[in-house]
Amino acid sequence: MNTKNYRKLIAKQLNPDFKSAVEVVEIPISQPAANQLLIQNKFAGVNGGFDTLLCRGDVPYVNLIPPFDLGVEAVGEVVDMGENVKDFQIGDAVITTARGGGYREYQVVDANLAVKVRQATPELLTLMPTGVSALVALEQVGEMKSNEVVLVTAAAGGTGHIAVQLAKLAGNYVIGTCSSQAKAKLLKELGCDRIINYRTENLNEVLKQEYPNGINLIFDCVGKQVFDTCVENLAVRGRLVVVGFISEYAKEIEPITQPRIYHQVFWKAASVRGFLMPHYKEHIPEARDRLLNLFYNGKLKVAVDPSQFQGLESIPDAVQYLLAGQNSGKVVVRF
Repeated sequence: MNTKNYRKLIAKQLNPDFKSAVEVVEIPISQPAANQLLIQNKFAGVNGGFDTLLCRGDVPYVNLIPPFDLGVEAVGEVVDMGENVKDFQIGDAVITTARGGGYREYQVVDANLAVKVRQATPELLTLMPTGVSALVALEQVGEMKSNEVVLVTAAAGGTGHIAVQLAKLAGNYVIGTCSSQAKAKLLKELGCDRIINYRTENLNEVLKQEYPNGINLIFDCVGKQVFDTCVENLAVRGRLVVVGFISEYAKEIEPITQPRIYHQVFWKAASVRGFLMPHYKEHIPEARDRLLNLFYNGKLKVAVDPSQFQGLESIPDAVQYLLAGQNSGKVVVRF
């Protein structure tokens, strides 16, 4: 390998504006230790909400002091390895999901943290960790069953469009919310039973009129008024899983003055549950293998947003694009 240096995106300071917080730096490529791989990243997944919260210092389970690395999921090829590595070869396609390993041209990781895949394609970044999160949130936290009414908010997004399909595969009636005709078209192709474009229909009115018995399982990653509407429309023994709150990631937290949430959930024996993948690590291997099998067997469609983000310098624009809700499917940066 002739390349001696590589570039990566780091957070140089804490700042609520992602673009102001980051910079591109160039550093020497590290040689892999005995049990490590050197990977050339080909594609990285963009997680605008998590990226922004990290740069604000608002992720409570990590205490990062700038400068620190950014990006999570990446797919690439093995270009070098340590002498004790047995299960990989030069040229193998691999995916990694280590925090700090995504927004960089090369990375060195322990071999046991890389997963061998058939090809280094961007579609895989929708499955790990995004799809894994959707599956574990629905099954472990939402206790997903069959023959229920399931609502997925931001259903055409990277996480949402996987959640829609998993709920359908489990034998449920699925409602998906979105914000454009293009996104509605994607959801129709994925088999969504009822698509609610909240720019042309009122979510609360539709749910009350068409689903008077309420919603059994809700997968919400939007927050704010959408969350309030979801709580209000839970069925008896309904479960609302909070997967995120993208409406507030780049803004100050909105203060709310209204009756406490137990007035809504108590009389229905309903529940609101938070989901965060680091608290469910034990479920990752099985969920990952199941999703890959579904994908390779053609039972799970993966949507990658068609917008082209090329190189490290494009990442701030990709983050803003995602936070603005413009994406259909997973937002990916190419190296």
